[in-house]
Amino acid sequence: MKKEKKEKKKWTKKKKIIVFSIVGVLVALLLVNAIILPITAKHDRKGSEETPKTNEHIQEVPAISAHRAGGGEAPEQTLSAFKLCLESTDYEVDILEFDLHITKDEQLILLHDDTLDRTSNAVEKYGRKDVKASELTLAEILELNMGESFVHPETNETPYKGLRGEDIPSDVKILTLESILDYVEKSAKTDGSMKYIIEIKDSGANGKKAMDKLYQTMVEYGIVNRTIIGTFNDDITKYLDEKYLDKITRSASIMEVLDFYFAFLYGDDLGEVKYSVLQIPYKAFIYNFGTKAIIDYAHSYGIATQFWTINDAEQIAELQENGADAIITDYPSIAYEVIYGK
Repeated sequence: MKKEKKEKKKWTKKKKIIVFSIVGVLVALLLVNAIILPITAKHDRKGSEETPKTNEHIQEVPAISAHRAGGGEAPEQTLSAFKLCLESTDYEVDILEFDLHITKDEQLILLHDDTLDRTSNAVEKYGRKDVKASELTLAEILELNMGESFVHPETNETPYKGLRGEDIPSDVKILTLESILDYVEKSAKTDGSMKYIIEIKDSGANGKKAMDKLYQTMVEYGIVNRTIIGTFNDDITKYLDEKYLDKITRSASIMEVLDFYFAFLYGDDLGEVKYSVLQIPYKAFIYNFGTKAIIDYAHSYGIATQFWTINDAEQIAELQENGADAIITDYPSIAYEVIYGK
């Protein structure tokens, strides 16, 4: 018995050594790809030899996209945030970015997280964590305070915390897709020119259903050509390509971003792609996606580059200098000041 235990311990130790060795090799490869190759690789990349496709999302001056409708300056994805974007006299936005979930009664609502916990009083109201939109009707979600956790960026105050029932202002309640499009599209300031970045957050059957409803609504409001659709779910990306490939504009999936990056590093021909836009972080882990060389490489294929979530003025200025097409930010006022010097 003791001998068997010793042998088992030895085998366990060997397995750990093997696992750590594999991990070490993978990390080493990542370091080579992300650090050494960009230094040694050619910088005069020609990209596509064909004339790049026309892409209206490629901009001489970076477009300003309000991430979650400018969620750093007002409760994210609520009417109060959208009002600030459209009615501010200090800055303007070119793109409104928001996320969609589908409710139990199949209504599309603006919500980023997989649950309502972080942004509302849902945990208190339902006495549990992980309260999902798909478990509740729109009427039930409308009872929540979506400004519950908002902290004012200048005063550090929480102006909406603790408000319940009739005390909850209407402009910090949950929004439906139709309600926000009614507001934006009928605004005299937008005059039918506002662009959108909309992300489908659900996967599986709910994600497909959400996309179908989204497309119908986009057609109804006439915003198909002004909207970029995104998702982090591979099954929804596949669904978009199967059903909506020639009908919508979509951003690259995570795997497509990595394929693009390694094509750039190795100087390969990217070939035909099904996306028109890269929505990427400036720097992530050991990757730097925001260099002029990468942006130029994307442009050579007619692919626009939009960077999230850029809240630092210095990074905004660097991306503008490098030729980025859009700055997706929680603080559109900061982006506006940097880009236009106002």
